[in-house]
Amino acid sequence: MKILLLWKFFALAFSALLPLVNPLGSAILFVGFVGDVPIELYRSLARRIAVNILIFFAVIELIGSAILNFFGISLPIVEVSGGLVIAAMGWSLLNQQDVSPGEKKLERTAEADEISNALAAKSFYPFTFPLTVGPGSLVVTLTLSAQATQATLPGTLIAHAGIFLAAIAMSLSVLVCYANAPRITKAISPTTAHGILRVVAFFLLCIGVQIAWNGLNALITPFLHHA
Repeated sequence: MKILLLWKFFALAFSALLPLVNPLGSAILFVGFVGDVPIELYRSLARRIAVNILIFFAVIELIGSAILNFFGISLPIVEVSGGLVIAAMGWSLLNQQDVSPGEKKLERTAEADEISNALAAKSFYPFTFPLTVGPGSLVVTLTLSAQATQATLPGTLIAHAGIFLAAIAMSLSVLVCYANAPRITKAISPTTAHGILRVVAFFLLCIGVQIAWNGLNALITPFLHHA
């Protein structure tokens, strides 16, 4: 019975978070933001981001609701704010200018340390949040955490353990995809990769607008009913 409860919440959390995190699609966006840097830097960033994702899910699952209540923030406000941030990132990437090969070589030689430090500083924002785990993941995790409350304490702990196992699996999948992101994009031609990146960036923009609209709709609907 306990094993069934564990796997029930693992499957529920993993299936709900997988399309939101989308490790493979996010890896293509990740390459667009990081650019042409050595594979070792991609692996280092992937490890940092994987750890950040695990910490993010653990914090949100355990005390996420308490944090929002402490600051008086509702989930619709999180959706609106986070959706706008994601939409801005998608718009920026959609209009990003391509870097010429000469400029890439200059970055790798003359400014390698500065670029490495700058990318490391971005390992949480924006690479972890909201590029990889955004407001949608936050809302889903909070919902699953609320559903994990069982009639008994052992049952509650087992249900939360199932969610945390799903977070570990999600973190590992991101680690693999991000560490091999350049190889994933090199498997296709540069022109095709450029086109895919622009399409994915457009969908990122649309996802941000949709998340923001869901939050805005939740805020304005009660006023429309009372009007």
